[in-house]
Amino acid sequence: MPRKGMRSICFQPKTLSFAIARDMMNSPSRASPSLLTPRRSFSESTMNQIIETASVMIMKWDPDSSTFAKVTSLFYENKREAMQFLKCINDLQKTMHSLVSEDSTSEKLIQAQNLMQIGMKILQKEFYQILSMNRAHLDPESVSTRSSRTSARSSLSDYEDEGSPYQDDDVRAAGDSITEVEEVSSIAMTDLKSIADCMISAGYAKECIHVYKIIRKSIIDEGIYRLGVERVSSSQINKMDWEVLDFKIKNWLKAVKIAMRTLFTGERILCDHVFSSSESIKESCFSDISKEGATLLFGFPELVAKSKKSHSEKMFRVLDMYTAIAENWPEVESIFSYESTSTVRSQALASLIKLADSVRQLILDFESHIQKDSSKVQVPGGGVHPLTTYAMNYLSLLADYNNILGDIFADWAPPSKSSLPQSYFDSPNTTDAPAPAVGLRMAWLILVLLCKLDGKAKHYKDVSLCYLFLANNLQCVLSKVRTSNLHYLLGEEWINKNEAKVRQFAANYVRLAWDPVIKSLPENSTATISPGQVKDYFKSFQSSFEHVYKQQSSCIVPDPKLRDEIKLSISTKLVAVYREFYNKHKNTLVGRNVGLFVRFTPEDVDNYLSDLFYEKSSSDESSGKASSSSTTSSSHRRHSRLRA
Repeated sequence: MPRKGMRSICFQPKTLSFAIARDMMNSPSRASPSLLTPRRSFSESTMNQIIETASVMIMKWDPDSSTFAKVTSLFYENKREAMQFLKCINDLQKTMHSLVSEDSTSEKLIQAQNLMQIGMKILQKEFYQILSMNRAHLDPESVSTRSSRTSARSSLSDYEDEGSPYQDDDVRAAGDSITEVEEVSSIAMTDLKSIADCMISAGYAKECIHVYKIIRKSIIDEGIYRLGVERVSSSQINKMDWEVLDFKIKNWLKAVKIAMRTLFTGERILCDHVFSSSESIKESCFSDISKEGATLLFGFPELVAKSKKSHSEKMFRVLDMYTAIAENWPEVESIFSYESTSTVRSQALASLIKLADSVRQLILDFESHIQKDSSKVQVPGGGVHPLTTYAMNYLSLLADYNNILGDIFADWAPPSKSSLPQSYFDSPNTTDAPAPAVGLRMAWLILVLLCKLDGKAKHYKDVSLCYLFLANNLQCVLSKVRTSNLHYLLGEEWINKNEAKVRQFAANYVRLAWDPVIKSLPENSTATISPGQVKDYFKSFQSSFEHVYKQQSSCIVPDPKLRDEIKLSISTKLVAVYREFYNKHKNTLVGRNVGLFVRFTPEDVDNYLSDLFYEKSSSDESSGKASSSSTTSSSHRRHSRLRA
C-alpha cells in the first residue's frame, strides 16, 4: 500500500475526540458545530470522578511515575485490573467529547488529554510486551489451529462478570477440547484485540500498528528464512550444479506446504482477529507483514522454470512445483484476498504459467532427444534397447501427473495428424478418461519411439533378429504401459492393437529363424520312404538344427511371458513335426552307426529349446532347469553334442 494511503489509516481516528480537542484548543473557530454535539451528557461531578479515577489508574501503571510499573506488566499482573484500565480509557474518551462541547480550552480537557496520552503509551507498551512475551504461543502454527478467524473469545465477556471475583485459574481454563498452548494463544490474542480496539477508538492506531508490524513481520521473515527460502537470481540458478538446485527445489516443496498451512494462515488469522474493528487496518497490517515473504516464496518456481538447466529429473521437479502451487491456489486466493496483496496472487499465477511453459518445452525436448538418438550399436541378441528403457521409464513417471498434465496440455495444439495414424486419435475413448490431450500426447511420444526403434532394427543383418528386436522392444513398451497410469491414458484398444503387433513380430521371427529346420524334414512326416531317404532326412535335420540353434543361442527375450510364447510357437511347429517323423522312422535305421545319424530325440530337441532366450547372467539357471528332465542328459552334455 502507498505511504500516503498508510498515513490516512494511521492518522484518521475511528472516534474523533482527540482530534477535536486538539483543534479546539488551537483554534476553536475551526471546529464544526456538528462535531461539538456530545454523544452523551455528563454532569460535572461525573466528569470529575471519571478523570480522577482515570488519573489514579493511569499513574499507577505509568513507568515514568511508578517504580512498580517499570518492572511488571498490567495485563500479566492483574487481568481484571487491565480490563478496568481499558474501561477507564473509554470513559475518559467519552468525557473528552463532553468537555469539547462545553469548553474546549478548559483545564479538565487538557488534563484528560494528557492522561489519554500517558494511557496510550502504557497500552502501547503492553501491546508490545504481549506480542514479545508470547512469540512462542502466537507462532503461526499455534494460531492456525484455531477453527476459524472469528473463533477467539471476547475479552470483555470473560472479564467483566461483576457477579464473581476474578481468578487467574479461570482465565487459564481453556475447556476440555483445546490444548494448553491453544488456550494461552487464545488469551494473548484476546488481550491484543482489546488493546487494539481501545487504541484505534482513541485515535492512536498509528502507534498500535507500528508495534504490530515490527514484531510480526520479523516472525514472518524469520519463518521464511528457517524454511530455507532465500533470495536468488536467475544467473545464480543457471550457475548452480543440478544437485544443488535439486536440493533447493525439494526444500521449497516442503517450505510451501508449511508456509501455506501455518505461517501465512496463522498470521492472517491473528491479524484479522486483533484488528477486527477496522478492515483497512487489517489489510494494511497483513499486507505489509506478509507480502515480501510470500512474493519471495512464490517467485522461486518462476526462476527455476526460466532456467536453462537441462536434466532428466527437471521435468518432474517442475511438475512437483506446479502441483504444489495448484493445490494451494484456493488458500492463496483466500489468505491473500486483499487488493494490496494482489502481487502475491499475481506472482503465484506467473509461476504457474512459466512452469506450464517449461513442461511443454521439456516434452518437446524429450521428443527431440528420441528423434536425434544416433547410436548405431546393435543390442546383443535383439534385446531391449537402452533408449526404450529410458523413454518408457520417463513416460510412466510422467503419467503419474496426468491430472496436472491435463491442465497444462488443455490449450496445447496436438501433434500434426498428417504424420500420426488415425488410431492414435481414437483413444482413449472412455468417458472416465482425463483430458484426451494427455493420452494423445503420450501416444504420439510412444509412436516417435517406435519409429526410431524401427530404424534401429534395420541395422541387424539377420532379418529374423530384426523382428525379435522389434518384438522385445514393443513388449517392453507394453509392459510399462500395463503397469503404470499409461494404461489408463492410452486405453485397452491401444494395448490390444500393439499386443497384436508383438505377436506378429514374434511369428515373423519364428518363421524366418526356424523354418529352415522345419523344411529339413519331409512335408508328410509319416509317409513311407526308403531307409536311405530316412537317413538323409535325419542327417539334414541334425545339421540344420545344430546350425540354427547355434545362431539363435545368443538371442534374448527378457520378458518371461513373451519368451514362453515364442518357445511354445517353435516347439509346436518343430518338435511336433520331428516327433512324428522320429516315431515313424526311428527303427528304420539299424546298425552300430545309427547314433551318427539320429543324435537327437524329440525330448532332446525340446530341452535344447528350453535353454534359449535367457540373458547371459541367467544361463546357468536355465541350464539347470533343462537338466531336470528325466528324458535327457545334462545341459552341458547337450551343448557338447552341438559342439561336436
